[in-house]
Amino acid sequence: MSLSIRNQLPGTVTAVTPGEAMATVAVRLSGGQDLTAAITREAAEDLALTPGTAVRALVKSTEVALATGRVDGLSIRNRLPGTVTALTTGAAMATVAVAVEGAELTAAVTRQAADDLGLSVGTPVVALVKSTEVSLATA
Repeated sequence: MSLSIRNQLPGTVTAVTPGEAMATVAVRLSGGQDLTAAITREAAEDLALTPGTAVRALVKSTEVALATGRVDGLSIRNRLPGTVTALTTGAAMATVAVAVEGAELTAAVTRQAADDLGLSVGTPVVALVKSTEVSLATA
């Protein structure tokens, strides 16, 4: 199966916490970072997710926010430090490639946001992703 989702991060499930309707799934990415996905309990069961299961964490580029400094006071659990490796700007939007340990992420942000943050190749950033925006796929 081919997907249009650019951000496909390989990892391994480290924990599954089922709830009434949703489950949180802790994933250790191949670069060593921890990521949390909040998916339906049914999906976690259908995928037979248990610690040790190999997965790909899928995140649309429009669901990746960027920060250029320390981030406190947010409910967003997934915070991946990295460095801008490429920046493509258009009239309204910008595509930002970010190297994180062991992977590369793409973020789609407004051009104004990219300008306001002073993004350029080499800028250190933190990629932010809500756990509800992380989908999981098994091999």
